Amino acid sequence: MSNDARVLRWDRGEATMQGLGAMLAPIVFRLPSGREVQPMQIAPWADEPGAAELPGVLRRLRGEWPCAPFGVTPDSVPSDWPQGLRGEAGEEAHGYGSNNEWALGQSPDGALTAHIDYPATSPIRRLERRVAASAGEARVKIELTIVTRRACRLPIGLHPTFRLPAETGAARLDPGAHDAVWTYPLDISPTATLFAPNSRGVGIEAVPAIGGGARDATRLPFVEDSENLLMLTGARGRCALDNTGEGYRVVLEWNPAHFPSLMLWMSNRGRQFAPWNGRHLALGVEPVCAPFDLGTAFANAETPLSSAGVATGIALDPDAPFKTRYSISVEEIYAQ
Repeated sequence: MSNDARVLRWDRGEATMQGLGAMLAPIVFRLPSGREVQPMQIAPWADEPGAAELPGVLRRLRGEWPCAPFGVTPDSVPSDWPQGLRGEAGEEAHGYGSNNEWALGQSPDGALTAHIDYPATSPIRRLERRVAASAGEARVKIELTIVTRRACRLPIGLHPTFRLPAETGAARLDPGAHDAVWTYPLDISPTATLFAPNSRGVGIEAVPAIGGGARDATRLPFVEDSENLLMLTGARGRCALDNTGEGYRVVLEWNPAHFPSLMLWMSNRGRQFAPWNGRHLALGVEPVCAPFDLGTAFANAETPLSSAGVATGIALDPDAPFKTRYSISVEEIYAQ
């Protein structure tokens, strides 16, 4: 595995892109007060023994990256979801690009560039990525291009992941305007998730909980060790996370016409097995056009999400590459 990386430097920060997965982190933003903030998640095991044997997406898990196609087909789903669907041979968690090395470059204006060619058996031919910044802005601007070999409809997702403070409730999520919240349809584990599975049309501040009652999903991290997945449908393209302990807000903005749902991965020390070992504390804020992370087969099937009018896949045309733009920025809540 290569540790190839490129660094984007500008007057308001510095951003590093690694070759594996083209994952973007750390990103150090320099605020007007002179403070520096690094809001991205970086998993702690990259340099530990055995890391090189992990699946590609986990080896140096960090920051932000694209997922195409998004998700893997599960073995079973609730009875009101389509039954008997099977994924294609060789399905990889979050897609080939998340698990393999990209070719990195840098344009004359300093922008980071990356591309990866997919195997000949994939409907995707190539992914391309560009990360740029503007003077005077604590913001990175990201562009993703998907080139396909043939017409297809695939679940696609973006995967920004932000670190959370250790103190319970010291971060506040503002997911922006959206239509409704759906909980993950699968029961991950009664001891590892807080939310009742397969709930629909609920509010972000009152998500049905396992065992009864409701939980406010905007106050993070939770006191209980847990792993939680939610999907916000009809998301409008802006989500913010306030780290109140450190006095900053990180903001993700994207095109809601491309990604109409927002998947939230609340990794709250819930995975007790290696390499996680109960120490991973992060919030994935993932714009998607997908049926959660249930993969391509469900993206192309009639599901409760599609029956509710929620788009779960993007129609891709080999003659017209798909291109989307989004950004990550940081604002000061107060000067320290």
